[in-house]
Amino acid sequence: MPKINVADVPKVRGSGYPSPFDAPCAERVRQRLGDAGRLRDFGVNLMHLPPGNWSSQRHWHSHEDELVYVLEGELVLIEDGGETVLRAGDCAAFAKNSGNGHHMINRSGAMAVYLEVGSRAPADVTICSDIDMMSTNADGRFVHKNGEPYS
Repeated sequence: MPKINVADVPKVRGSGYPSPFDAPCAERVRQRLGDAGRLRDFGVNLMHLPPGNWSSQRHWHSHEDELVYVLEGELVLIEDGGETVLRAGDCAAFAKNSGNGHHMINRSGAMAVYLEVGSRAPADVTICSDIDMMSTNADGRFVHKNGEPYS
């Protein structure tokens, strides 16, 4: 059946970042709705971001378009050009290979809920803007920008 029972989709807390880069995202919760629906060409995640948490490290994608749509609460989008407040009903889109690092921070006092949509491009490389870290969709490992693994 195409209907996804969201309550049954596993909730994954935190991120896969190596320490200490995982700390700002430690309490975020992701539900992979696209995986639950067996989608292959694009991913959709339902995200819950508590006050004080980051959506991710600031990053951009080489081969993957990305879109976020805020369902509840308020987030601050941080990108190369500055900061923008996003509230319920707002969305932001990030074209592949823009080089414009972005992430969101919940600076409010309430939970923020948003959808995250990406194209799942196999050749994609995620480049972190502010730290020495990157990852490929091919293996999902986070490594230094020179390719060396984190110990």
